[in-house]
Amino acid sequence: MTIRFGVVGTNWITDRFIQAGLENEEFILTAVYSRTEEKGLAFAAKYAGAAIYTNLEDMVSSGEVDAVYIASPNSMHAEQALICMNHGKHVLCEKPAASNSSELQKMIEATRSNDVLLMEAMKSTFMPNFGVIKDNLYKLGRVRRYFASYCQYSSRYDAYRQGTVLNAFNPKYSNGSLMDLGIYCLYPMVALFGKPDSVKATGIMLSSGVDGEGSMVMRYPHMDAVVMHSKITDSYLPAEIQGENGTMVIDKINQPYQVKIQYRDGTVEELTLPQVFEPMYYEAYEFINLLKNGQRESTVNSHANSLAVAEIMEEARRQIGLRYASDI
Repeated sequence: MTIRFGVVGTNWITDRFIQAGLENEEFILTAVYSRTEEKGLAFAAKYAGAAIYTNLEDMVSSGEVDAVYIASPNSMHAEQALICMNHGKHVLCEKPAASNSSELQKMIEATRSNDVLLMEAMKSTFMPNFGVIKDNLYKLGRVRRYFASYCQYSSRYDAYRQGTVLNAFNPKYSNGSLMDLGIYCLYPMVALFGKPDSVKATGIMLSSGVDGEGSMVMRYPHMDAVVMHSKITDSYLPAEIQGENGTMVIDKINQPYQVKIQYRDGTVEELTLPQVFEPMYYEAYEFINLLKNGQRESTVNSHANSLAVAEIMEEARRQIGLRYASDI
């Protein structure tokens, strides 16, 4: 079974996805959508046989694609996903899948009415060492705290400081630190522990109208979760899941390569699995397998998990005063 993919977006992340997808013999790129023909031609030149479209409806009604990978600006995800699904196409949508929970709910409803697959492309939860994390949690005893940090100084922040507001710091595109980086901390948390009972958030708002950085504390019945995110500073802290018997240390929550447990008696258990493929391979593999098996939802990046993360971010944005044009 070969899955014919169309892609929306001609940026570096789309390139990485295609390269990862091509590692799977059941993946084939047949179409590229770009707002301009010039960009579309330049991008598709790297991939022989891909047709170029500047109209999304033309692409999804062409008969040349089975599924669409969407990697456009965040604010465009919902509208473009709905167009694809309403034409009977399966959708793998980059994180965050939508600007808010209302948009995401409409997308989920569209999967049911059109009998198509929708999955949020959060790569980390399909990587081999995320499975290691999940499978070894029991060794920690009662978990008391989840801590994750993703703080990475944006290369576009220098331009911002000089007075040029690029897309990465423009609220028109539903961007900012929480949506672009904080989600990498929140999605694994929800996948492991579910939706928290409460959320408290703080953030540093920039004059453009997006958050440059922020912190969150979330409450579960017997544990708490602490998340830090930033696009204007760097951090080199690993993630931790702290239990009464020991602490699991994860090198990078956004793409876990190394996992170990440091027990209270001083012993260390190395849990790391070797990773054969690039990180995005595993989300593409999951998506293709779901299609092969006739499934319409991932059990890992499930609709419920995606919706819970969207609701957490929406509440955090409410608390720090971050609004987008699509918010109701």
